[in-house]
Amino acid sequence: MSCPKNLPNVLTVIRAVLVPVFMVLVIFPILPGETVTRLVGAALFGVISFTDMLDGHLARKYNIVTDFGKFLDPLADKLLVLGAMLSLVLFNGMKVGDYAFAVACTFATFIVLLREFAVTSLRLLAKKSDGKVIAANMAGKVKTVSQIVFVIAAMLEPLLVGYYPADLHFLFITYTSLAVMVYMTVYSGIKYFMIYLPMIKSE
Repeated sequence: MSCPKNLPNVLTVIRAVLVPVFMVLVIFPILPGETVTRLVGAALFGVISFTDMLDGHLARKYNIVTDFGKFLDPLADKLLVLGAMLSLVLFNGMKVGDYAFAVACTFATFIVLLREFAVTSLRLLAKKSDGKVIAANMAGKVKTVSQIVFVIAAMLEPLLVGYYPADLHFLFITYTSLAVMVYMTVYSGIKYFMIYLPMIKSE
């Protein structure tokens, strides 16, 4: 069974387009109540994240990996994660009143943004140097998974533990996954520079 040549790239574009849909559903008072917002938001985020695994799997299985896909796929991931984290900051800060989580998530969002800006700059530098497009390595993929786990945990764990803003100690999975995500974000960014920066300098 063959696969349409552009299907992985189409899935990547769809992922990027669905990010603002997720943000609107979570941030604005469209859905009826916090519980429904969390469930629908987590479900939509899960579907969008699944397209990330699917497009990569199809591209590798049918040998249709393209430079366009290698560049666009990480960019779509950045839009998804940053959009989701910004939504969590606004949702928890404005709707739920959990300002402690909003502050922690804001700090993590800044770390993610700084890392992605640095790695994207490295990719552009490599592309300009000799036309190479740096694809995501294993550390980068683990980083993306840790970010997905954090967002889903932050959306759903409050529903599982009977959450109230004063009971922050109950959100063990959320804060643990937040710490893991920040660590992997920093670690994977350092790995990219350790591997690829010497290659660019040697050109």
